[in-house]
Order: sequence, then structure tokens, then C-alpha cells
Amino acid sequence: MDLAPIIEKLNTGLFINGQWRDAEGGRTLEVRNPANGSVITTIADGSEADALDAIHAARDAQAGWAATPPRERAEILRRAFDLLHERADDIAAIMTAEMGKPFAESKGEVTYGAEFFRWFSEEAVRISGDFTQSTDGKNRLMISREPVGPCILITPWNFPLAMGTRKIGPAIAAGCTMVLKPAQLTPLTSFMLVDALREAGLPDGVLNVVTSSSARRVVTPWMESGIARKISFTGSTEVGVNLMKQAADTVMKTSMELGGNAPLLVMDDADIDVAVEGALLAKMRNNGEACTAANRIYVQKPVAEEFSKKLAERIGAMKVGDGLLEDTQVGPLVDQDQLDKVAELVDQAVDAGATVLTGGKKIEGDGYFFAPTVLTDIPENATLRVEEIFGPVAPIVTFETDDEAIELANGTEYGLASYLFCTDLQRSLGLAERIESGMVGLNTGLVSNPAAPFGGVKQSGLGREGGSTGIDEYLETKYVAVPRANAQ
Repeated sequence: MDLAPIIEKLNTGLFINGQWRDAEGGRTLEVRNPANGSVITTIADGSEADALDAIHAARDAQAGWAATPPRERAEILRRAFDLLHERADDIAAIMTAEMGKPFAESKGEVTYGAEFFRWFSEEAVRISGDFTQSTDGKNRLMISREPVGPCILITPWNFPLAMGTRKIGPAIAAGCTMVLKPAQLTPLTSFMLVDALREAGLPDGVLNVVTSSSARRVVTPWMESGIARKISFTGSTEVGVNLMKQAADTVMKTSMELGGNAPLLVMDDADIDVAVEGALLAKMRNNGEACTAANRIYVQKPVAEEFSKKLAERIGAMKVGDGLLEDTQVGPLVDQDQLDKVAELVDQAVDAGATVLTGGKKIEGDGYFFAPTVLTDIPENATLRVEEIFGPVAPIVTFETDDEAIELANGTEYGLASYLFCTDLQRSLGLAERIESGMVGLNTGLVSNPAAPFGGVKQSGLGREGGSTGIDEYLETKYVAVPRANAQ
């Protein structure tokens, strides 16, 4: 696939107050292709001054944007939804080039991510309130829901379109202006998203985008400005905790989608073929680089051998290569650091006694490739039993009883997603109720859906994105008391 014509049309500057512009001092940074290490293009490297310009633009646009009729906001989102679909091939190609996932998955992300714009275009015109009277009959109680105000949005590198639309969509629908900091590794997809919104009619200043080689250099001025009233962050728990501490200084509303360490449970009555398909999807989607990825696979002993053999056969047969090649099923990891981390976790487990059923090593040559891997016989002291892998590695651990399965699943500080394969309905629902996570996939390896609330418990975060509750994160509730005439 020839990327040159697409790259030639890309805007790669900062987007502030409706204009693309260079960074202060003309500073730039490189965006590289993880499949071969080549430079795709250079982008603006924003400064603190650039960040302040962006948050000031959001502040200045807030009142006018909040007063914009809900139907107008909805129509902008709907037009952007259509534009994303029209440009799906180009966006997917850029996403694959900068992040590494197979082209088919990138195109699937465009479809999934665009759906947040359609969903929230429908939510924009359904923001409701209440009207009632006080219990003593003396006052009318008018309840309205209003935009929270300028928002800071920080997105990760692994789903560069969907994580943007999942935050931008409800903010637009609610009437909030925004400053967006895309991930340094995958900014180009965000630029294409901005172009679609601008063409769809989004007014100047509503969305402002600053890329930078230093997230702190951009985000800290936003947090300390006193202008932003909300922050929505997707990323590591460590960074999220620090942002929450900063948000406390201005009592800023927060949404945090943080780390994950998802368990996948296969019970002895599971349909093994269904469980294998579900595990493939939950583990290998996005090259395993997803916070919802099945990180710990627990299989009841009577079916462990059959499940492990079938999963290893399927994973071992997956085609690894440049995501832009038609037959690729697993692409490169995003950078050298991620590749080294995955290799270190696998090597440590193998040295401690784990058995490699397939894969288990880096793939030599250009790019950051790791062979799709299945491990069994993993000792309790293996780090990958407790640490998020973020790569194409499926570690399998056996258990005997339902209680043991729940203890293993809940034995982590995280609680984002989990997966359960079991055919007995009562048993399934009972187990699902005991699992400590914000989302449970029952006999499915896919939980993400724009119509569903996405988020976790414990150290996996606060708040929900998507679904009918997703817009609540961008609204405040106001109560107006109106005395009733001639009230007794």
C-alpha cells in the first residue's frame, strides 16, 4: 500500500483555535513505523506556550459552544461519523503505519470509533432535567444539566481513533470545549480525526490539539491554568494517580480509564471451541496491546490440556508481519521498549520453569516483532502472573474449584475487564457476579461497544465512557428553586 499520497495530505502541526500552525520555535518530532523503524513524517512538538494558547482558545469558545442548540451539535457529530467512514481506508492505513496493528483491525477500529460519534449525536438531543415541587409545596424545583466546561483529553497510543472519539463525542454532545493531547507515538490518526470534525463544521476553538515529546510540558499548564473543569485520561494507573492529585488542586472532575490485568476463566463445562475463539479475540486483538486483553488465562484442570493444545495451534499458526500486508494477522509491537518488556517477562517465566507451547521469543530482523506465544506450567513467582503483558503472549494457569477461580481472578489491584466461558447459566451468572471488574464478557472475547458503559473498578479507574452514562461525565447538575405563588 502506497502511503505517500495520504501522508502528503496530512496536517501535522498544532490545531489551535481552528487553525493548523507550527510549534513555538518550529520544533518537530518524528513519527516512526514500528514494522521497520522508518520515519513516516515529522510533526509539531508543542511547548508550554502552545499549550496555554490551546487552553485559552477553549476557554474563549466555551460560552458560545454551550449555547449552541443540541441539534446543531448532533448534526456535526453525524457529519463527522459519515466522513470517517468515507475515509476509512486512508485512516486505517495511517493507523497501521504508526501503531502496527493489522490493516483489517485498523479498519475495524475506524468503524468502532466512528460509532461513538453517531451514538453521542443521538445523546446530544436527549439531555434531560426535571421539574417538580418541594415536599412542603412552597417551591418549584427546576433541575437542569449543563456542560461542565473546558475539558482536558489525553489519549493512548494503542487505539488512537477510538480513544479520541470516545472522549470527543460526548464532550461535543454535552457542549464542552476541549484540549487534546494525543500519544506521541500515534498522533497522525488524531490529525485525520480533527480534519473530519473541522470539515463537519465544528466551530473554531471547540477542539484544540497539541502534540509534544513531553506530555508533562503540555498537560501541566492545562492542569494548573484554572480554566479546565474536567480531565479524561486513558493510560497507566501510575500516571492517572498523579493526574488525580493535580486535579484535586482545582477540584476538577475526573474520568480515568487506567491499567488492566484481565482474567479469562474457562470452566470445565465450557464449549472449548467457543472458549478458544474467545481467547484468541481477547488476547490477540491489537497484537495483545490492549488494556482489555486477556492477560491471565485460568483453565479448570479437566479441560486444560484440550484448551491449551487448541489455543497453541491457533496462535502458533498466526501470520506475523507488517500490518499493511494483506495476510498479516499479528503486527509489530509499538516500539523497542515494549518489545523488550514482553521478552523480559517471557524469559523470566521460562527461566522459572514455564513451558513454551509455541513462540516465546523475538523475531529477528527489522521492526519490533514478538512471536505469538502460549505458556503453561507457569510458577507462582513468574512476574507475568501479576503484571500486565501488553503483547501477544497467552499464559495459562490451571485451577480446580470455582472458589479458586474467583480468588485467582480477583487477586489483583486492577478490575477493568474479565472473560468467563461456562455453559451453565446459573453458574455463569453466579461467577460473573463475584468477579471484581467493571466489564465481564460471558462466552465472548469482546466487551467493547459504544452503547455500553466502558470502565473499571479498583485501580482500573473512575467513571464510564460510552453508553447512556457516557455523557454524564461531561455534565453538571443545576437546581433552581422557584417559589410558588400563593403557596400555603
